[in-house]
Amino acid sequence: MAKTSSIEKNNRRRKLAKKYAGKRSRLKAIAGDKNRPLEERFEATIKLAALPRNGSAVRIRNRCEVTGPRAGLLPQLKMSRIAMREFGAKGLIPGLVKSSW
Repeated sequence: MAKTSSIEKNNRRRKLAKKYAGKRSRLKAIAGDKNRPLEERFEATIKLAALPRNGSAVRIRNRCEVTGPRAGLLPQLKMSRIAMREFGAKGLIPGLVKSSW
């Protein structure tokens, strides 16, 4: 199980990224538009740099929704391989059966 602080930090980053997504995308569009005046693009770049760093979607780390670790993640289920095994053994994931040979 991951530290609770790491999980909470990641959740805060998700909230901030969602909050600033629209503003960030508008500013990035202005800053990247070569047809706009240089002063306007520079101003957009300054405003973009003033936004909180954790408001960027790049800083969000994929973590297991159940236990929290970031390694061995199965993106379809949003869980780690260990949690998937435990849930599968209990029969909580439809269509997943423990193999035996």
